[in-house]
Amino acid sequence: MTRTAPSATTAGFSRDQRRTLTVLGISQALGGAGMAAGITVGALLAQDLLGSTSLAGLPAALYTIGAAFGAAVLGRVSQRFGRRPGLALGNGIAALGSAGVVAGAAVRWPVLLLAALVVYGAGTVTGLLARYAGADLAPPDRRGRAAGTVLVAMTLGAVVGPNLSGPTGELAGTWGLPPLTGPFLLAAVAYAAAALVLVVWLRPDPLPPAPPGEAGSAPPGAHRAGRPAPGVVTGATVMITAQLVMIAVMTMTPVHMAGHGHTTQAVGLVIALHVGAMFLPSPLSGLLTDRFGGRRVATAAGALLLSAGLLAGLAPPASTPLLACALVLLGVGWNLALLGGTAVLTDAAPAGNRAAVQGLADTGMSVAGATGGMVSGLVMGGSGYPVLTAAAGALALAVIPAVAMSGRRPA
Repeated sequence: MTRTAPSATTAGFSRDQRRTLTVLGISQALGGAGMAAGITVGALLAQDLLGSTSLAGLPAALYTIGAAFGAAVLGRVSQRFGRRPGLALGNGIAALGSAGVVAGAAVRWPVLLLAALVVYGAGTVTGLLARYAGADLAPPDRRGRAAGTVLVAMTLGAVVGPNLSGPTGELAGTWGLPPLTGPFLLAAVAYAAAALVLVVWLRPDPLPPAPPGEAGSAPPGAHRAGRPAPGVVTGATVMITAQLVMIAVMTMTPVHMAGHGHTTQAVGLVIALHVGAMFLPSPLSGLLTDRFGGRRVATAAGALLLSAGLLAGLAPPASTPLLACALVLLGVGWNLALLGGTAVLTDAAPAGNRAAVQGLADTGMSVAGATGGMVSGLVMGGSGYPVLTAAAGALALAVIPAVAMSGRRPA
């Protein structure tokens, strides 16, 4: 027995689907503001509390560990109890982690701060997992647009959040807290509000709880012969490869720019343009996915990621515009791969374990991101930035199109 979607399987978006996208969009905007806290001041907070510049990168590693664990757990929760409990739990965990970061900094207890960063990372992965909820009620020919609509909503909060660092820092100071905890105060409130929005208004649940005995009746991604369905492997591989390539280049670009005399403002502008390119094209990427199929879109993503790597490596180190163009291409290529891979995986995943499969795929993305961050430093240290970016682009072209176009879509 398999579950069937509500009436949204008809042409176009139904009332339930439009309501779902609206609620998810509001929660995503709030969650984007919370996610920006870790990007904006996480490293600075760790550096201040630990008293070591060499440990400033520790928060990013802890986010990734938490995100990998959180994606797997929240996928299982969503499969067993529904999207609403799973996504609300994720936002609640992020709020708890944010509050823990504030507490750890306030009492200057590094162990609490670091543990809270893991919890925070486990919850922030909800922002990406929500794209699957956007596609749950959509008809097959509109899943890409639905997922893209949910993703682009994160951009609003992600842009507004960093601009509130000053006011929230002043507020934290008036309460006797370290000013750097201000963005995490905002994150705690924003994530708690996102959880409340989902609990109260995300009805009907985009993925209702499975009937007793159905959830977990087969291993995640199981195929008839006991192997993962080909489309599951294809979609996951596309997203994981794109994540590894994107993180590898993005992580080392600020180091490359700083080493050639670029100002902090110039570095910040390039990274801001990159982050915008990661999410703003989502509606267009979703439309292309619906029209041409996830496999073709993923193939195009591989070519775009190669172009980004080559442009970044060949650009004169002093040229901010060319490096910015390369990072924009990198973000757009990642976005195409994410939505193309999401479509392929969602179409192929068995209904009885779809949410669990999606959670495991995003766990793979988190691990790939951590791997890309670690390997990129070694490659750049040994061979330089041009070799790193060219190798990353070549990997994307060699893996993503080949995997995306191999095999047939499962019946």
